[in-house]
Amino acid sequence: MMPLTMADDGKLVRIQKITGTDEIKQHMATLGFVVGEEVSVVNKNGGNLIVNVKDSRIALDKSLANRILI
Repeated sequence: MMPLTMADDGKLVRIQKITGTDEIKQHMATLGFVVGEEVSVVNKNGGNLIVNVKDSRIALDKSLANRILI
């Protein structure tokens, strides 16, 4: 497993695990980031990511993106 920040732009990847407190995991699930979901990185900008998940584009800062393991 590796953090989402390591994913190549445009490549479809599957979420294997989300780390952090229950509060963080719940927040991520609300955004659509759940184990088993496919996501793709649209753009990387200074460590921050724009990610496609469930037909939505979500901006994540580096600390949150590192909690998503693929």
